[in-house]
Formats: sequence, structure tokens, C-alpha cells
Amino acid sequence: MTQQIESAAKPQGCAACSRNARHQQDFPIEWEGDHYVSRREMVKFLTLGSLLLAIANWATAFARKLVRRESSQVKLLGPARDLEQNGYMLFRYPSAESPCIAILTPERKLVAYSQVCTHLSCAVVYDRNENQIVCPCHRGVFDVNQGTPVAGPPTRALPRVRLEQRGDQIYATGWEA
Repeated sequence: MTQQIESAAKPQGCAACSRNARHQQDFPIEWEGDHYVSRREMVKFLTLGSLLLAIANWATAFARKLVRRESSQVKLLGPARDLEQNGYMLFRYPSAESPCIAILTPERKLVAYSQVCTHLSCAVVYDRNENQIVCPCHRGVFDVNQGTPVAGPPTRALPRVRLEQRGDQIYATGWEA
């Protein structure tokens, strides 16, 4: 009886069945092993992917240095008397998206830095009483004369802006390396 059911389920001389059999002969694909990935292929994929990410990381770092290499743009900041009165002056250089701070130290030295903390990009402020640059977000402290981190989580120095005083006017002339 089972033999009758099996023969009834398989049509004899069916054109679709013969096409299907010919297709399997023309394209012999093992469907069970089709999605199998060998260890060698996986290691090759991970190695090449890691290499690609490392190259992209180096290219990004190199491109950033090229873009910020030198700024020949000169920008008027304002009169020196404003700086003498407050001890510091906020300005934007080289574009409106780049906040900076100019400081007149107690030794009468004129310095300027990016106002963006090198830790997590909070705005740094000048503490006149302690004569230091402070990041209020994570209590980072920078040296006024060099812009190097003194305390807290920052590990990199603040980018320094070159300043020139021409008469009573102060100009930003570029970035120091």
C-alpha cells in the first residue's frame, strides 16, 4: 500500500520533473554547505578588515594634520586695553566655529589657546586667582604659559594660537605646532 502512495506522489514522465533533474545536473550546488565559512576564510576576512580600519585611522589622522597645518589668516581681535582690563579675551579663530581664549599673564606675557578642552571638548576658562586654565566639566587644569595639562583627565596640551600686538591692536596670525 505504501508503494502505491509513493508511485502516486511521483508523476511518471512529468516534464517539470525532468527539467528540475537537468537543472540539478547543470548546477550541482550543495545547499547544506552553501553557507559554510571555513576558519581560513574567517581569519582572512578579519585580518583584511582590521588592516583596512588601521589604514583608514592613519589616513584620518594624517588628513587632520594637513588640514590644520597652517592658517595664514590674520584676524583682528581688538584693542590691548580690553585684555589688560579683564585679564583675558574670548575670540573665534580661524572661523566662527572655533572658540579661543587670549590671556595676559601676571608676567605680562600674551598667550592664546583653543578654548576647547582636549579631554571631552568642554569650554575651558581662565581662573585669574589661581593663574591657570580650568575645564569645569571634569576639573581639568592647564598651565597658562604652555597650555599643557597639569591636573585632571586631559592628557594633551591645548592648541596654541600665535598672537601679534601691533600698536594697541592684537591680531591672531596662525596656529603653533
